[in-house]
Amino acid sequence: MQGTTLKALVNTPHLPIYKTFLAPAWNRLTGGTLEVTAVDYSQLTDRIIQDVRSGDGKFDIFDFYYYGLGAIAEAGALVDLTGWIATNPDLRAYDFLPSLYDAYTLYRGRRYALPYDGDQHLIFYNRELLDAYGLEPPKTWNAYDAIARKVTKGGNGQHYGAVVQGQPEPMALGCAFINRLVGYGGDLVDDAGRPTLTSAAAIAATEHLIDIAPYALPIPIQTDLDAASVAYLSGQVALVETWTGIARRADDPTLSKITGKWGVTALPLGGPNKQRRTPLNGGYGLGVSTSSSNPEAAMHFIKWVTSGSEMLLETTQRNSAIDPNRSSVLTSDTYANTTPAAYPLIRSGLQGTPLIWPKGAFDPDNLGQLVQQIALAIEGKQSAVTALRKAQADWRYA
Repeated sequence: MQGTTLKALVNTPHLPIYKTFLAPAWNRLTGGTLEVTAVDYSQLTDRIIQDVRSGDGKFDIFDFYYYGLGAIAEAGALVDLTGWIATNPDLRAYDFLPSLYDAYTLYRGRRYALPYDGDQHLIFYNRELLDAYGLEPPKTWNAYDAIARKVTKGGNGQHYGAVVQGQPEPMALGCAFINRLVGYGGDLVDDAGRPTLTSAAAIAATEHLIDIAPYALPIPIQTDLDAASVAYLSGQVALVETWTGIARRADDPTLSKITGKWGVTALPLGGPNKQRRTPLNGGYGLGVSTSSSNPEAAMHFIKWVTSGSEMLLETTQRNSAIDPNRSSVLTSDTYANTTPAAYPLIRSGLQGTPLIWPKGAFDPDNLGQLVQQIALAIEGKQSAVTALRKAQADWRYA
């Protein structure tokens, strides 16, 4: 293991922590080299499967979205870690957050990964813009609408009430839809895994996206994570629903023009629903490629990188996109002090019973079809009901 070179395939937002923090630390620990390749979120699951099925086998470690777990496992791309986890009590698996552990690692009764980066969305707001219009942070999606309309109408193209990540990808428009779906009290699938996309909650969520589009940063279906983050941190928009790591960037004057001028609140509720539920938007497992030529070293790496001590360091680095995977990290004062404004909401969400995205073999494609249909509805090319009926009809499950 000493001096071994490991190659990891990761999502682009994780690249800075791997290159500037993990790679040097791994070298100091083992004398080995960590080489990192990053791909856009729209390509991550496919690239993992392609690397193994093509015979290229370039990577030892996969940093994957958990909703792709079934597709990746069925492709034979991940080493089954069930026995290894059971015989390594120093992994302290009991410390992994219950809301994440099975969601991120378990497929058909076998574990293929260790949980990494406990992602969720919150509403971040520009306090200065809200104050200028005499507005309060939204508690409901109707209030969110009212803010978006008022600020956008008054902004004359200089600022906008909201930014919607509407790029038709699961990790953009999929999150925007699911945020509203849980707000209205809905689910993607039932207990048997059958889609519930024609429910009243799903229709209300899609209609909300259609209605908000004219008052969001132009053009929603072309807006991805990077565009949304830039608009918010530059002070251009009043509201953004996004991952909690933006809190550290908002407070960094080298990255943000809204330092000291921002706030955060929970995702809004909608309609008659009174039960708040956090959707696990994104979130990652760390697994070992079945094509790895250094599987033991790769297992040692994922054990080290997901450990409590290492995760505490990773989650508290400047401009880190990494969120807690363990109870010990989530409840530590050190972590709490890095994001004091967002911390109570982060802790509440990860300690709750969140909505877990489906992660069967067909679900990356299912979710991709869903967001394509919703994007057409936002463009005015079909109704919300038509979009959801088509997505429901095309949904495959085993």
